Amino acid sequence: MENGQVADDEVADGGARAGKRAVGRPRRIEPETIVATARRIIEKEGAGALSMRRVAKEVGVTPMALYHHVRDKDELLMLTLSGIADGFPRPDLPADPRARMLAVSVHIHDVLRQIPWVVEILTLGDLTDRAALWMVDEIIGAGLTCGLSETRAVHAYRTIWHCIYGDLVFGNTMAKRAAEQEPDRRRPFPELLADQDGVALPHLTALAGHWVEVTESYDIAEQLEAVVDGLLSRA
Repeated sequence: MENGQVADDEVADGGARAGKRAVGRPRRIEPETIVATARRIIEKEGAGALSMRRVAKEVGVTPMALYHHVRDKDELLMLTLSGIADGFPRPDLPADPRARMLAVSVHIHDVLRQIPWVVEILTLGDLTDRAALWMVDEIIGAGLTCGLSETRAVHAYRTIWHCIYGDLVFGNTMAKRAAEQEPDRRRPFPELLADQDGVALPHLTALAGHWVEVTESYDIAEQLEAVVDGLLSRA
């Protein structure tokens, strides 16, 4: 009886020690769950709604437990971007370097236009998807092949990116505003022009009657072609 009691006590004591070791141990969270939760928050509410605390609450753990899996918010954002580019097939690129530079530039715009939430993350700066770096490499490589120096090839890529990024940010913002406002809302321009503006603003006044038609005919591919030609003329 006494030996049996000792054995039972040892088992109980061992179980207690095991229980103590388990206290504070972070629950295992699958990386896919973390990424899916973060993406859902950003897609639905915007990047500003994302926080480590919010994701931890959504997946059912403490913020401290989440930090065992993700270093900080920047890493969390990088994880949400990871692999996005792989979801879009690479286009067949022409051999001619000028045409290649233009094709990749248009491809970047076409892809990002379909995923506005990614553009919003990119506004935070210094964040990217490793799977998308081939596009950067192609543009710089095309510039080098066309005779640009390394510095000018990199600067050419940045100019192209600024054009793409600016067009996407503006387009996404206008689309969001249009969705939130009345469909028959008044346009600030050109309606704010007055009769006396014909002297000070002759060109805008002349265009006022068909300004909307002209601006809506804007073709980013056509404009990128002009940008590429201008950049390569410096070779």
